[in-house]
Amino acid sequence: MSSKEGKIVLVTGATGKVGQNFIRTFMADPAWANAKIRALCHNRLLGPSERLEVVQGSIAQRADVARAVDGVTHVVHLATCKETPDDIMDVAVKGMFWLLEECRASASFEQFVLIGGDAGIGHFVYPHPVPVVETQKHSAYAGCYALSKVLEEVMLEQYYVQYDFNGCCLRAPWIMEKDDFKYTLSFGEDVFGGPRWREMVGEKKADEYVANGAVPVMLDPEGKPILRNFVHVEDLATAIIAALDCPAARQQLFNICMDEPVDYRRMAEYLAQTRGLPSVDIGTPFHRTWLDNNKAKFLLDWRPRYDLATLVDGAWDYQRDPDDPRIVWYPG
Repeated sequence: MSSKEGKIVLVTGATGKVGQNFIRTFMADPAWANAKIRALCHNRLLGPSERLEVVQGSIAQRADVARAVDGVTHVVHLATCKETPDDIMDVAVKGMFWLLEECRASASFEQFVLIGGDAGIGHFVYPHPVPVVETQKHSAYAGCYALSKVLEEVMLEQYYVQYDFNGCCLRAPWIMEKDDFKYTLSFGEDVFGGPRWREMVGEKKADEYVANGAVPVMLDPEGKPILRNFVHVEDLATAIIAALDCPAARQQLFNICMDEPVDYRRMAEYLAQTRGLPSVDIGTPFHRTWLDNNKAKFLLDWRPRYDLATLVDGAWDYQRDPDDPRIVWYPG
């Protein structure tokens, strides 16, 4: 009998980009061929299959969480909110608390994997003069999302202290898939995330830049090109797989990101060389940061596949199907 026989992995946030990619990666992994996924879904649903069970409910309701956790061996906690103050504490604090409580009381439970975010250490909002490792102190920037990332990590750490709980946190920067990265650089209204370049340069210049395909080169207050951290969703999915059932992951925090942050100058030079695109320097109040992923490489034996070239080429070469429109599910 396979060592994974009878394993059930509960995934929260299963309909999001990370959830769907993780489930595909999990289902294709021979090591987990005899294991199953249970998805806790709220507003959006997945189609159930032989190895995928769907539990519909709210993570903020203890009874729904209890149904979802019943009999599971592992939890991959992806559910989150962005800048939605009316919802974020229900999901990030109450929801995670119910998950942790049900897991610690469960006879079948084995491991909890939290997907955290570098918002909890301020990513490029605050200066980091040296590479950011896992011992960096929490430093949320303004807003409720970054605060929620801090609270999630601290709650999990305290369960280690209080109950010798088996968990780990994979801290990810901005997660890219498909053509996401291309649209982070758009001067149009279709920009993905921030900064909103159009507002920084004005509509007239923004329209010119859209017409000629220009990309922004983000500069720090000293005029140096920003270094900004990203991870491709496929690399994050393989990192989750690497952490599952890994003894070295017990009660550990890992930075999961590209080997090097994106250097906006090098990115612009690459696009100029490969696609003939112009660029525009834009000063910002943001700072260069370097998220260090060596701990994950050492303890999880994980390696990211995406670097600057593969991230850029993947985004520019991606062709969306008519039934796959760009949708932003949350503000912020």
